[in-house]
Amino acid sequence: MTDPRVEAYAKLLVEDCLDVQPGWQVVVTGGALARPLLEAVSALLGRRGAYALQRVSLTGTRLNLPWLQEAPDELLDTPAPLDVRPFEEADAWIGIEAPENTRELSVISADRLARMQAGLRPHLERVFTYDIKWVGCQFPTAALAQDAGMSLTDFEDFLYGACLLDWDAERERMSVYAALFDEAEEVRITGPETDITVSLAGRRGEVDAGGANMPGGELFYSPLEDSASGTIAFTEFPAVYAGREVTGIRLRFEDGLVVDASADTHEDFLVEILDRDEGSRRLGELGIGCNPRITRHMKNTLFDEKIDGTVHLALGNGLPEVGGENVSQVHWDIVKDLREGGRLELDGKVVQESGKWLI
Repeated sequence: MTDPRVEAYAKLLVEDCLDVQPGWQVVVTGGALARPLLEAVSALLGRRGAYALQRVSLTGTRLNLPWLQEAPDELLDTPAPLDVRPFEEADAWIGIEAPENTRELSVISADRLARMQAGLRPHLERVFTYDIKWVGCQFPTAALAQDAGMSLTDFEDFLYGACLLDWDAERERMSVYAALFDEAEEVRITGPETDITVSLAGRRGEVDAGGANMPGGELFYSPLEDSASGTIAFTEFPAVYAGREVTGIRLRFEDGLVVDASADTHEDFLVEILDRDEGSRRLGELGIGCNPRITRHMKNTLFDEKIDGTVHLALGNGLPEVGGENVSQVHWDIVKDLREGGRLELDGKVVQESGKWLI
């Protein structure tokens, strides 16, 4: 018997997040374990008179890992023309992650992954500019539940609870906070081992309330690329990227660049990512988590970056829709918990303390 929340989830993605129109070509990617959602999304696209171009992965990742392990370097550098055509011609894209193993990517060397990302990056401009409308989400699997330390049933309740919100009401609530950031020039983040400032001068942000990521529940900005100054310690939660888990990340910025970096574990991987390209030592994003249903860390960035009372800084690629200009293969969101003695200041005024808004 189909869980009725799957139908509601599909409706949210197709109608609210994308507002799919008749005649659209919609690429639908997902893991085989997401079959109930893939079928519900495809059926709804059909009822709306749109094409559902379905691409199903056996392992739940969008990458063909056996091929990526064995292909010669020149194929990694130049993606197949047929593989990039959807990014050039499709009207929308729905990406549904449903991993069997959340660390599957760790089998791919960082160098091979970097080559593949560098080759693909020039073809993703329509994704970054939202010329192709898109939404990324997850379907509850045992692997995701295990990372979160939950049973699958409890994780299903958590996922649907975080996604199936009244997003109009959430947008109205978060817009009050966003207005303060839009009017400010400098953001200061303080906390244990942390005192860092970034500039938002001349830039406005976006409220994520049922848009390109599901769950939504954040305000996000691209700080001025040369503005980050100070130190930040991401010691509360591990940071997961490309199948690797790095703990105790500490960064020091000068004139927008990471000039010193360390980690308690996998420091070599952190440095490798920072040295990936010219933009990977700069910030592409400042996000403020606001989802009231996400209150604990899950080792799952899609959810963790929305934890109410946290911020996240993304190393690497900026967000053109909010004025970001930094270009990089990397976009690594790293979450900082402010709920234990952290502060957010806007132009010297404290607006949030220990994760609680003061407005």
